[in-house]
Amino acid sequence: MDSPPATLQPLPIAALHASHGGCWIDDARGPREISKGDAIVAAADTALIVLGAPLVASRLGYPDLSGLDLLELYAFVFPARFMVPTPRGLAHALDLPEPVGDAAVASFLRLAAAGLIAQTARDDWPEREGAWTQLQTMVRLRWPWAPLLTDTIRRPDRAERWLFARLPEWEEAAPRPQPAQVVLDEAAIATRLATIAGAGAEERPAQRDFAREAGHAFSPRGTARVPHVVLAQAGTGTGKTLGYLAPASLWSALTGGTVWVSTYTKALQRQLRRESRRAFADRQAGERPNVVVRKGRENYLCLLNLEDALQGGFQGRAAILAQLVARWAAYSQDGDMIGGDLPGWLGTLFRRRGITALTDQRGECIYAACPHYRKCFIERATRASAEADLVIANHALVMINAARGRENGGVPTRIVLDEGHHVFDAADATFAAALTGAETIELRRWVVGPEGKSRGRRRGLAARLADVASYDEEGGRAITRAREAAEALPGEGWLARIAENAPSGPVEALLSATRALVHARDESGGQDAGYGLETEVAGLDGAYIAVAGEAEDALEALRQPLVRLGARLDAILGDPPDWLDGAARARIEGARGSIQWRCDLLAGWIALLARLGGPADPDFVDWLAVDRSEGREWDIGLHRRYLDPMKPFAATVLAPAHGVLMTSATLCDRLAGVPDWESAIVRSGVRHLGVAPRLFAVDSPFDYAAQAEVLIVTDVPRGDIGALAAAYARLIEAAGGGALGLFTAIRRMRAVHGRIVDRLARAGLPLYAQHVDPIDTGTLVDIFRDDPRASLIGTDALRDGVDVPGVSLRLVVMEQVPWPKPSILHRARRLAGGGQAHDDAIIRARLAQAFGRLIRSGTDRGAFVVLSAAFPSRLIGAFPVGTPVRRVTLDVALQSIAGSVSGATASITTGNPA
Repeated sequence: MDSPPATLQPLPIAALHASHGGCWIDDARGPREISKGDAIVAAADTALIVLGAPLVASRLGYPDLSGLDLLELYAFVFPARFMVPTPRGLAHALDLPEPVGDAAVASFLRLAAAGLIAQTARDDWPEREGAWTQLQTMVRLRWPWAPLLTDTIRRPDRAERWLFARLPEWEEAAPRPQPAQVVLDEAAIATRLATIAGAGAEERPAQRDFAREAGHAFSPRGTARVPHVVLAQAGTGTGKTLGYLAPASLWSALTGGTVWVSTYTKALQRQLRRESRRAFADRQAGERPNVVVRKGRENYLCLLNLEDALQGGFQGRAAILAQLVARWAAYSQDGDMIGGDLPGWLGTLFRRRGITALTDQRGECIYAACPHYRKCFIERATRASAEADLVIANHALVMINAARGRENGGVPTRIVLDEGHHVFDAADATFAAALTGAETIELRRWVVGPEGKSRGRRRGLAARLADVASYDEEGGRAITRAREAAEALPGEGWLARIAENAPSGPVEALLSATRALVHARDESGGQDAGYGLETEVAGLDGAYIAVAGEAEDALEALRQPLVRLGARLDAILGDPPDWLDGAARARIEGARGSIQWRCDLLAGWIALLARLGGPADPDFVDWLAVDRSEGREWDIGLHRRYLDPMKPFAATVLAPAHGVLMTSATLCDRLAGVPDWESAIVRSGVRHLGVAPRLFAVDSPFDYAAQAEVLIVTDVPRGDIGALAAAYARLIEAAGGGALGLFTAIRRMRAVHGRIVDRLARAGLPLYAQHVDPIDTGTLVDIFRDDPRASLIGTDALRDGVDVPGVSLRLVVMEQVPWPKPSILHRARRLAGGGQAHDDAIIRARLAQAFGRLIRSGTDRGAFVVLSAAFPSRLIGAFPVGTPVRRVTLDVALQSIAGSVSGATASITTGNPA
């Protein structure tokens, strides 16, 4: 935004700011601190300007808070623009002076409101198109900001185009030829790396060696289903991203082929999008897009869902959300709602799960039957990826597309699996089978469509394929039989019926028997009421086997007509009738893929039930479970996982590929400072193909002896929440903020947060918490990164999803050793993987990943603290060679931390970079 006018005056409306340190208001009486009770009274009496109403409501303990939320105004004025949702972040976004301390925030909010409104009166406001038309709708919806904008947003001279008329259409492109077969020259790879790194880049011999080794993954394949595989461990700071983008971009330029780079976290996807612009910047203007980011369908805005929401599907506050999303959609780069350019905080401002309702969460897409098909964000991304030089995706999408064979342009043949230490977990989730209430009711909805009082545009098979039913008699009969068979699946209210021991239908009866058996075998004594329960599929009595058999028959009765329907669709596509134009073909092809997916799903469930009461399949681990959250049951079912999920991964992803690079800073376990390649090879899946991978390892260039230390605190009693909370508070105070706290249990994290958050706030050290603050995880990390005095605590998601170089992260605290959860699945893998050695490898990997959050550049400094009186010495190999490791008391740790960060905290206080 351009600088605001010097005459900008605060908006003449009162503003309220609340933190854990107190409450402040700026109204007709001027800015002042008030009590929490007075703040609630003021908010109840009149609409106040606030920043993030849900967070302010949480601070006040007043859930009914409403008002003039500046975040909503920002989303309207600047759709698709990034902003950290804090006073500091808003000041930077608006080019306003940053408020100093909580006491100045309320006055700042009034000034920021005036600045945002003034922006809408400017002739050069880039987001003007569509604003006046949507404002008229917002007036009717009684959006609090609407009356304040009617005077500044002038009516356009000509009618504004509706969103769905403004969005561009995608175009079909001719199929690309197969890539040329080339062998990359090592000198050419080095030259390419130097070019994309830039003339002023420092010399990195390890990066050059990594790039050369990565190039072997792009060599021509000599034998079918025997890809070139490179396993490369590159320590943090090696520069592995540019290291593999150099040979990838060179290969693409020479061959005309597409490279897929797969990651686990959205943070790395964003980094790749930035860095790949240099590597793939040699196309001429107007050519096909060279870099495309691909995600699962559930990440993108569904235009048909949005249209339904705009036309009455959303009511009340949700209708305002729909209008703000429509504003964003007109300016979005790619329609990505989860981790893209939609502000992550937008959905949290509204109490219902409106964002997910606007995506395709349930596989309900009707493809070419949709009126917005030619403008669909998902279809555009799919087609663009077939034309791109580089596709940036995630592990799950790569595996799902390979398993279902749904990728336009063929299966990826050159794949880079970054964050390779997560490939095993991603495969474990992708190739799992879960016959649960939540999964079966979704299948029923897909087949049957809306039932009873349910609303929305969802249509069942009969509605989606009405033309097929009228043209093809056998296909019509298959649709009818599938719908009839789906009646045997759980329906609305299934969980309540099971709780009352009144199941309806054979599958609900199975779930009811499963619940009863799991509870009967529970040996926790009720001590773990907040967690799920599970039991082995062993020792099942005849009554349970009989119920399972009836459920198996019901599932088979549904699978058979779906298989027949799929065959009829294949016949129609093979011998097309006159009415089968391009749009109809695309719709039927989409339906064919969806039917095949459901047939495979049903086949997996049937196979699971067929094994009950018989000998166990050595390839699988089966169990029964009741899923609970905070004491409330939310799902029940039977589960199946591969003992080694890399077996199906190797068959579906590795075997069709020609070359695969799997890389990470923590790809291998470390024993006595030496990489253990055996563990990496096993968890890569290559042995299932008989492939001998190339192995490469390079240590981090960072001086860990000077930059970091590991402090194992030995005098914080385990299980003492008071002592744990006090330790966290004192550690954060010693570091002056900048702390990342990692917990293994949400319950303990919440208990610690509740005990220390006010104390830290009074010291000017804001503390944010995952699962406590009504803010999504990505936004929490953005807030943490932006404020060097802030701290953030959370669970496993933060161990990998945080990339915060610099002074904002200078302390990592783990509440205890991250032991694996003692589940039935873990027990089976532990038995197959060597017992204690298997556990130790998992723990060392988690410690290494957590430690990797701390030092992200050559100038970072920090401490890694583990609050464990009995930290096993065999786990110390998780930390980089040369890192000082000391067992100390809490007091000694505090002295060490205070001394090591004194320079950083001084620079924060003075406002100078550390």
